[in-house]
Amino acid sequence: MPSLFTKIIQREIPAHIVYEDDRVIAFLDIFPVADGHTLVVPKHEKPNALASDSNDLADCWRVIQTLAPAILRATGTEGCVVVTNVGEAAGQSVPHTHFHIIPRRKGDGLPAWPNPPVDQDRLARTAEQIKQAL
Repeated sequence: MPSLFTKIIQREIPAHIVYEDDRVIAFLDIFPVADGHTLVVPKHEKPNALASDSNDLADCWRVIQTLAPAILRATGTEGCVVVTNVGEAAGQSVPHTHFHIIPRRKGDGLPAWPNPPVDQDRLARTAEQIKQAL
């Protein structure tokens, strides 16, 4: 069954499209966390970025590099978050690779990354576990 985003690509569902080429589409998020919150989606449907072809990811990043500055100018914002969620546990709600461009300004009230104290021993153990998993 096609994803919600594939239905948008096929024009079965309306969207506010801000960019499109033969490989990527970008449209405004219908549940934005900020004005200008945009989704960048490869037209080739895969469940998430880890399952996607590296060419599809490169195409998305090319569009992000062009689109994000335009979004910042259009919204008058000072920066942006570019993120992809992989899996429901990470907040992914549509099983089709996509990237969020979320415009930000100082004091906008949106949460930032937590900055807890660093435990160097824990970092060393985690780094070793990751290296062993490669």
